[in-house]
Amino acid sequence: MIVMAVSTRAEKAGIETGMVVADARAVLPELEVLDFEPDVPEKLLTALAEWMIRYSPQVAVDLPDGLLIDATGCAHLWGGETAYLKDIVSRLKTSGYDVRVGMADTIGTAWAVSRYSRAFPIIDLDAQQSALAGLPPHALRLDDQTLEKMAKLGLSQIKSFIHMPPSTLRRRFGQHTLHQIGKALGQFHETFTPVQPPEPYQERLPCVEPIRTATGIEIALKTLLETICKRLVEGGKGIRQASLKCFRVDGNIQEISIGTNAGSCSASHLFKLFEQRIAQIEPDLGIELFLLDAPVVEDLANPQEALWDVNGGNKMVTIAELLDRLASRSGTDTIHRYLPAEHHWPERALVEAPTLRDRPETSWRKEKLRPVDLLPRPERIQVSAPVPDYPPMLFRYQGVVHKIKWADGPDRIEQEWWLSDGLHRDYYSVEDDNGNRYWIFRLGHYGKERAPEWFIHGFYA
Repeated sequence: MIVMAVSTRAEKAGIETGMVVADARAVLPELEVLDFEPDVPEKLLTALAEWMIRYSPQVAVDLPDGLLIDATGCAHLWGGETAYLKDIVSRLKTSGYDVRVGMADTIGTAWAVSRYSRAFPIIDLDAQQSALAGLPPHALRLDDQTLEKMAKLGLSQIKSFIHMPPSTLRRRFGQHTLHQIGKALGQFHETFTPVQPPEPYQERLPCVEPIRTATGIEIALKTLLETICKRLVEGGKGIRQASLKCFRVDGNIQEISIGTNAGSCSASHLFKLFEQRIAQIEPDLGIELFLLDAPVVEDLANPQEALWDVNGGNKMVTIAELLDRLASRSGTDTIHRYLPAEHHWPERALVEAPTLRDRPETSWRKEKLRPVDLLPRPERIQVSAPVPDYPPMLFRYQGVVHKIKWADGPDRIEQEWWLSDGLHRDYYSVEDDNGNRYWIFRLGHYGKERAPEWFIHGFYA
């Protein structure tokens, strides 16, 4: 059993990584040994990276012990780069972490400074080479074989070889060394994959003081909506889904989301949808960052005669906004819109429309009046009929007997042979002695070998 990681106290007692556990126990008998779990560092760093989104929209995990942050355009919100790094370090140290930071124009230099430099961690523009000069070759993230060669040659600092001709470096240490130097100096572009890639339409609002009240949350939300809607109008887009994330001081993230029936870039309408969910947010000790995401947007139609309409000239705006308000109260699964489909059987004769913009590809069939309430699937009933092709005198449905005093039919509906084989249906509109009207059908003909089955399919209003 080998030691994979060491606490600060154990390290001070002389225990190092790579040491045999038995030897470590001999050095420190009261040593506590825990099983190594390879996936824990990545899980922990991922959680920290998500927490660090309050400092930048782009944060990536750098195994085994680092985080990469793109701080472009973020530091001024904390009063400058020094205050920005100071806040990060103090927060992490308060949570019990040992932290070292470095800030530079390249990932390679920032990585090297954070791990090997004792100087000021913020490197000025175009000062990467001087910042790297006094650091060991390990700071360039070189492989072990190259580092071993450099150690044999006495190249203990980067300045010992960084000025060598590229051909010499390539011949002695390989192309990888040149590539690592180039990345640190900004000659090669280096990228990383953030834990949560920022949405194309995303707005951030950091707070000078933590927000604890519903009024403060509403003001922040209105500010974010006005900003993002302005961008949406310029891009001819409308929001279909949006979420507001509230980053609390204690590290907890509160989130509320909305959806719309049609693309909208009306800040007032979107605020009304969010407003009903603000009560779900628990600010606790306070919220220090608001993040508004619009992961799903759609193009808005912009006819020439309605260029002034920020809703894209959509004639269904009023209906769409009404549906949004209803859906926000009762749920999106309670509202549906259907269009006609080219099928004969009633359950196949319509299709659900995902948006208000969808238009029918065929017209509604001009047939006899059909019931408003159709069952998703016809349900079997028991009937008593006098002779074939006559409507039944009574039927039993869900244990209740209905005596029929009026009937109209039959209306025969065949199914499409190219979809499936089966019997035809003969539909009857019937009314029982209580005045309730039903839509029932007989499946197939009466015959010598079998009696046809009867089903109920709908209810008239």
